Amino acid sequence: MAGEGSVFAPSLEGMKHVKSEQGEMLTKPFLDVCKLILPVIDKFGAALAIVKSDIGGNITRLETKYSSDPTKYKLLYSMIQEEVQAKTAKGSSSCTNGLLWLTRAMDFLVELFRNLLTHQDWTMSQACTDSYSKTLKKFHGWLASSSFSVAMKLAPDRKKFMDVISGKGDINADIDSFCSTFSPFLAENHKFLASVGMDDLKAS
Repeated sequence: MAGEGSVFAPSLEGMKHVKSEQGEMLTKPFLDVCKLILPVIDKFGAALAIVKSDIGGNITRLETKYSSDPTKYKLLYSMIQEEVQAKTAKGSSSCTNGLLWLTRAMDFLVELFRNLLTHQDWTMSQACTDSYSKTLKKFHGWLASSSFSVAMKLAPDRKKFMDVISGKGDINADIDSFCSTFSPFLAENHKFLASVGMDDLKAS
């Protein structure tokens, strides 16, 4: 399939496998989809470098835990439940924290791509800043917010970016599928995290 379809094609394929037949979120397929989105973030260059390293770090943290016992941690929420019971979920290096920030970063990306679809007249900086204020901003402290604002000024030219990510696919249709298919998984993560009192943690 190389060279066919847009940069979203691999993650759209991967999303078909995120849930078990019983409808449970599976750890490895979910993390794999998040990993497949990293090349899309690469195309933003320096503007989203912070987001990319954050996402990469959280994926690695969750993958490391999963690899320690793939059977035990087959379901995404099993590692969170274990930490909640052990009262370690609030720790800054916990998997709970990792999943929370990974989900928030993905919310930001979904919102950003929605903006690019809906507001054809917006610059990339506008699209980034708007999605940041709707998603990550309220959880970030002053320092994170200011470094984010600086990074947004480095956003690439919108048309060039769209050309780069389009490939041979129908980019608008792929963005639409990506947003509508991925959002419910993210909403489910939030719902689960909220059920254990972990959805509103802020960054220091």
